[in-house]
Amino acid sequence: MTGQDTIYSITFAPFPSPEHYSYSKSQMSMPGISLQGRKWTITESLIIIVLALVPLFVTFPYRVNIFLSWEGAYRISSGQIPFKDFGSPLGYGFWMIPALFFKIFGPEMISLVKAQVLVNIMAGFAFRSILKSLDVRPGIRLLSVLVFVLSYSFFNFWPWYNHTVIVFELVGLSFLFKSFFSDSRVRSYIWMAAAALFIFLSLFTKQDGGGMAFMLSLLFLAYNSFQTRRWIDLPVFVAMYAFIAVIFIAPLMPGFGYWFNHGQAPHSSRLAFNDFTDEILGNSNWIKFWVVLVIFCLVAGVKQWSTWLQQRKDVLFFLLTLGILGEAAIFQVTSYTPPDNNIFFHSFAFAFVATYLCRLLQVNLDHIKPLLAATVLVLFWWSGTWWKYVGRFTDRLFPVPEMADARHPDPNHENVVNRRNFMLNDDSTDVPVSTWVFSDLKPFRKIYMPESTVKGMDRLMNLPVVKDHKEELKVLNMTELTPLAVVIPYKPETGPDCPLWYHLGVGMFNKQLAIYKQKVQDHYYDLVIYEYAPGLNNFFPFALRDELKTHYHQVDSFLAPRRPTNAIIEVYVK
Repeated sequence: MTGQDTIYSITFAPFPSPEHYSYSKSQMSMPGISLQGRKWTITESLIIIVLALVPLFVTFPYRVNIFLSWEGAYRISSGQIPFKDFGSPLGYGFWMIPALFFKIFGPEMISLVKAQVLVNIMAGFAFRSILKSLDVRPGIRLLSVLVFVLSYSFFNFWPWYNHTVIVFELVGLSFLFKSFFSDSRVRSYIWMAAAALFIFLSLFTKQDGGGMAFMLSLLFLAYNSFQTRRWIDLPVFVAMYAFIAVIFIAPLMPGFGYWFNHGQAPHSSRLAFNDFTDEILGNSNWIKFWVVLVIFCLVAGVKQWSTWLQQRKDVLFFLLTLGILGEAAIFQVTSYTPPDNNIFFHSFAFAFVATYLCRLLQVNLDHIKPLLAATVLVLFWWSGTWWKYVGRFTDRLFPVPEMADARHPDPNHENVVNRRNFMLNDDSTDVPVSTWVFSDLKPFRKIYMPESTVKGMDRLMNLPVVKDHKEELKVLNMTELTPLAVVIPYKPETGPDCPLWYHLGVGMFNKQLAIYKQKVQDHYYDLVIYEYAPGLNNFFPFALRDELKTHYHQVDSFLAPRRPTNAIIEVYVK
């Protein structure tokens, strides 16, 4: 079935009669109350923006590894050039937005949260734009945006490269799909150039997600070129991508060739074939569930495959959904921390399945009543993302009685065993987040940490070497407290052999370790702050600690701002 007034033109045969089924504008005009025109846009925009703004009104505990986000943004905002003043196995795409926010709001930890607000807004509107380009029905699109925000954006308060790489990919894909359906060849290539830029920024944020984004783009371009006979589009996109890459990379050579990980020594892949089979076949239940459901919906909905293959938007929707699910399966292995990096797939799969089910079941989610009912179900599905905030109030309304000491029970009362205390915590070093406190140091404003960390930083600021030093201090800060550079103050080291962070085998290598060991032996630094994390594989090189014990004096130690509190920050002077 074809025609100018047709919204969906896939032919279905879900039942013996009628012979085929499709939605047209007249069929969609069923009685009932529905949102009109710009009201859809306003509602979707409110969902994206309002939920993205929530972090601006709360305080946060210091997050593990967030020091890396701060350090890269601080260096770039201070005018340092990546791969010349410092090295990184990643491109600097991840730090561009945080560095801009440091310029605007200052190099505070909370500025990273503000930067993430923008990143989350970008992600939401990019996802919405993709669905709009594919003509997803407004009601389904609104629900899918809600799923996207709840499942992927809402709890991402801090910028992290495993999240930003996907956001840049989504922005790039949104421009790419706009280029496919533009009614002007000039505008089409403008959108395509924008797509090439953001797909490259995705690669320049992290290689795994960015590489898969590029491959998916080529897949979509190949199909679209085949259907439209615009064969020039594919090589034009590749040429645009290559041109943008040269503009970004050429000024960074030769350091870029050493630091950026493209499989060359001293880098290593740290992956094995069994990592993929074990994770994908042994786990990944949600991904496999969505793959099965997507295929079931497609098989149930399509009667004439030859006709369906000619429907560009429908085929691209399927390729996109399956591609995103495949990317998520790989991404969970290549980017395994934190464990929820890949859950961007839920919203794409939901949009596809909801589209086909509504067609098959003749449910119109553009009307208020069914839309509200579906919204309640989505909120129930993703209640885990919002209940922890509501739960704070219910905990006050219905407080849990304190449990008796299990090791010294009261003989006059029975021992109480329930889900809150059936396991006993024997870790005497752990400091519950509920006891963490705020620091008076400006870069840590609105961020709470273990009291030991806060008091340790105060003692550090009052050390004679810090308080009474007249010249610029030479400081080696191998800890997660990188914002101390603002208040001590000191200038982070620069040079072709200075890594952005100190994870041995990841952010730095034996060559850099040898340089730091020699500097410690030569008493080059006035002050060294070192974090000892015995449970992490050379997150800060153990060998350097041995040198510090020999050549420097340890004057203090306190807890690192980690959860659990299983690392110690040690302070050394000459």
